[in-house]
Amino acid sequence: LIRSAGSQRNRQQHKELDARLARTFRPKKNFTPDTIRFHLHKKAEATLSAGIDLKEAVKCPEDEELNDWIAVHVVDFYNRINLIYGTICDRCTEQSCPTMSGGKKFEYHWRDNVRYKKPTPLPAPKYMDVLMDWIDAQINDPAIFPTDVGVPFPKCYIPTVKKIFGRLFRVFVHVYIHHFDRLHEIGAEAHVNTCYKHFYYFVTYFHLIDQKELEPLVCELHLTIL
Repeated sequence: LIRSAGSQRNRQQHKELDARLARTFRPKKNFTPDTIRFHLHKKAEATLSAGIDLKEAVKCPEDEELNDWIAVHVVDFYNRINLIYGTICDRCTEQSCPTMSGGKKFEYHWRDNVRYKKPTPLPAPKYMDVLMDWIDAQINDPAIFPTDVGVPFPKCYIPTVKKIFGRLFRVFVHVYIHHFDRLHEIGAEAHVNTCYKHFYYFVTYFHLIDQKELEPLVCELHLTIL
């Protein structure tokens, strides 16, 4: 009876997790079928599904264009981190998280040089909102992420990608440090750990985040999951 009750409880937890993972903070961005990035996305998915080591999975296939490979992963990590935040957003409120922070030592202010021209402290959910809007605008700007074959990537492409990844990393920092109990409660811990490992190996392999920016999770997390 104890085993039966435990099994039922585990099944219920998995159902709840699946429901939460299906409910994203923002609509998922999809690749246009029959494009280079669509095929790269499918190739990356197949590599992960094959169980290849994540350190190897992040490497760009020899016959593919690196900038396209990076663009595919920008969208992929945007979707996955968006989904992760969606699982805990009901616990991340202006009352519980009045600042976008990572513990007592790290606090992140928002600046986009348009609406927020100076670094501005925001409640975590508001920060998440403007962050996802900003990333969405970058991804959908063909002057930054060209979609037509033969159109070169601009000089601002890699700097923009680095800024996107740096800001997405802050979501991991906030979720792990302030909402880890919620991840554990809904059974999402392993899923998020795998996503973070994939993200970490990708950005470090291609030098897309300064090591100093990774400090907030070095002591908190790296010794246990990397």
